[in-house]
Amino acid sequence: MPDAIVIGDGPGGLSAALFLAKNKLDVVVFGDDDSAMNFALLRNYLGIAEILGTEFQKIARAQVAAFGARVRRERVDKVARGAGSVWTVGLATGEKLTTRYLVLSEGKAPRLARQLGLDFDEVNGIATDRCAKTKLDGVYVVGRSARPGRSQAIISAGDGAAAAIDILSRERNESFVDWDEPA
Repeated sequence: MPDAIVIGDGPGGLSAALFLAKNKLDVVVFGDDDSAMNFALLRNYLGIAEILGTEFQKIARAQVAAFGARVRRERVDKVARGAGSVWTVGLATGEKLTTRYLVLSEGKAPRLARQLGLDFDEVNGIATDRCAKTKLDGVYVVGRSARPGRSQAIISAGDGAAAAIDILSRERNESFVDWDEPA
C-alpha cells in the first residue's frame, strides 16, 4: 500500500509527489501527461526565464521519478473510502490500490472529487484549508479544482507543496519543514 496516491500530473500533483517522495514516503502518481501545461509557455514561474510547458512537464516528471515516486500513465476510474482511514483507488484496468492519503489534482473537471462527495463550484472550486486539505480526512485537492479562477502553474505547485508538507507533518506527528542545505 503506497503512503500517498496523487491523481493528476500537472504542477500541483507533481509538486506534492516531489516533496513526499523526497522525504521517503511511498508515492504513486497517476496521470496521462495531458495536462494543460503541455499547451503553455511559462514566463511567470519564479526562477525560470521562459520554458515551454511540455519541457517543464518532462523535467518535473523526471525529477519526481528520480526521487522514487512511481509515475504511471493509467486512468483512475474510481475513488472511494475504504475501511478505517484508508482510501481505495480503482484503475480502468481493474487493479485496485489503497492508501492513507489522496492528493487530487484534476484540473477543472474534478470527476473523482465528486465521487467522494466533494462539491465543486466553478467560481470557488472545492473547499480546502490553507494546506489543501478537504473535509475528508486524508484527502487533499490542489490546483485548478481548488482555485478555478486563479489557476497558475506556480500557484498549483505551491498548493501541492503545502499538501505534501501537511501530510509529512501528520506522518511525523510534528511540524515539518523541507529545507535543503548545501554540503
